[in-house]
Amino acid sequence: MILAIDTGNTHTVIGCIDSDGQIVHIMRMESNHYKTEHEYAANMKLILELNGVNLRRIEGAVISSVVPPLTIVLKKAVKIITGVDALVVGAGIKTGLPIMIDDPGTIAADLVATAVAAKEYYPLPCIIIDMGTATTVTVVDRNGRYIGGAILPGVGLSMDALTKGTSLLPKIEIVPPNKVIATNTVECMKAGIIFGAAGAIDGVLDRFTDSLQATGDEEWSIVATGGLAGTICPCCRHNITLDENLLLKGLLIIWEKNRGNRRKTR
Repeated sequence: MILAIDTGNTHTVIGCIDSDGQIVHIMRMESNHYKTEHEYAANMKLILELNGVNLRRIEGAVISSVVPPLTIVLKKAVKIITGVDALVVGAGIKTGLPIMIDDPGTIAADLVATAVAAKEYYPLPCIIIDMGTATTVTVVDRNGRYIGGAILPGVGLSMDALTKGTSLLPKIEIVPPNKVIATNTVECMKAGIIFGAAGAIDGVLDRFTDSLQATGDEEWSIVATGGLAGTICPCCRHNITLDENLLLKGLLIIWEKNRGNRRKTR
């Protein structure tokens, strides 16, 4: 079994992947900058055991992190509970993904992982939407190269800005409104957040597909992942495939490409 760990600014997702490549467990915990490796180890051990995971079966681990202070903490925590030296997605590892941006060393690990999975599972060119703390829209071209993208404020960040910057607007659940033209404050906020996010994504997609057409592409795939993708993307006007496990799939592919010296040491 492989542990695939995705650490974002808000949550850390832990996926357990069996020998057939099937994701058998997905767990979430808070991304907390202040926890030590021993605290993370204790929390991870408890969460895994509560889900019936036998720690002795874990033969490898791979980590994608956009929170640099937590990367080494999580690597140490994995070592404590499994004896495994986790592979950290970053410079110098094999991905099979040519990165065609101005400074390839600046690309975030999660963008690499989702692009690797998109290249494997979806027709190219592929546009990838990842809705986390930030929303990213990125492109793998028809030759399987990562060519760039766009970064938008995440839906949660937009909601936080709206409620913190106004005196009368309450915090609300991020769900679609009952009707498009809303008739009370809470429903108006839902309409603005949901349709505003969907409209922003549609606007980026319009420009990206225009750019792809200009370079000779007539067809492409669009795939979305991340916590709110299932809420926002059905409100978009493009044909978008939802794949909530895209990043974990990419981490498994990356681990497989680098598995040579990643066996358990105890």
